[in-house]
Amino acid sequence: MAERVAIVTDSNSGISQEQAKELGVFVLPMPFVINGKTYYEDINLSQQEFYEKLTGDAEISTSQPMVGDVIDLWNKVLKEYDSLVHIPMSSGLSGSCATAQTLAPAYNGRVQVADNKRISVPLKQAVLDALALARAGKTAGEIRQILEEMGLQSSIYIMLNTLEYLKRGGRVTPAAAAVAAVLRMKPVLQIQGEKLDAFAKARSEKHARSVMIEAMGSDLDKRFQGDAWVYVAHTANEAAAQEFCGAIQQELGVPVVYCEPLSLSISCHIGPGALAIGCAKKLHLPG
Repeated sequence: MAERVAIVTDSNSGISQEQAKELGVFVLPMPFVINGKTYYEDINLSQQEFYEKLTGDAEISTSQPMVGDVIDLWNKVLKEYDSLVHIPMSSGLSGSCATAQTLAPAYNGRVQVADNKRISVPLKQAVLDALALARAGKTAGEIRQILEEMGLQSSIYIMLNTLEYLKRGGRVTPAAAAVAAVLRMKPVLQIQGEKLDAFAKARSEKHARSVMIEAMGSDLDKRFQGDAWVYVAHTANEAAAQEFCGAIQQELGVPVVYCEPLSLSISCHIGPGALAIGCAKKLHLPG
């Protein structure tokens, strides 16, 4: 009899609790501390409420899931399944992956933690790939291995509307943020698995979009040979994101698989008005 494998991730994947039920996966909500009170993404903190608090100058910090919450979810899932694959956000961006890896050995192989090196829409794709692998009869250990082998085969570019939120977090100096504001520059950042890095300084939003499309076009041609899914994400910027999708499809000649909000863990540091383009290598199952 085939092993019944469950797929678990966290809300950094952008998968809501409602979507998780539809897909048949389990999503651990990420905690946020806002003005000293703890909130959980998509439980008692919606996207709209988050941005209202963020733009209202609330003091917001991200946090790892509590160990007890992780264990409680795993124990609940393992009552119904033989094993599970836990796919947290990239170990380069949070300590939550290392925490899960520390907890997993107590489950004697029934819990496999995949350090997939992803966040946001590429992480969501990893969850969908894991589901497909489970349905194809792969064991939890096999799924973990495949996801880790594919982990770095993804890419994200993000245009910031402002440096204000990076300044708040101490990631750029107040002087640099002020200069960018005066010059109306739109910084473009990148995530290539391990961390969030600077990529380019654009003169305008139009220029930033061109920079991101050109960078993604280069990745698709050179790194992925056209064999990748393309996505768009945003922070409270739906209309611009939809327009961006049209430009990508026209200029790169590829479909945008989905257009969704960036996870709040990223949004907390970059603020509203951001646009992002991402991709992840396609999974090909035998036969």
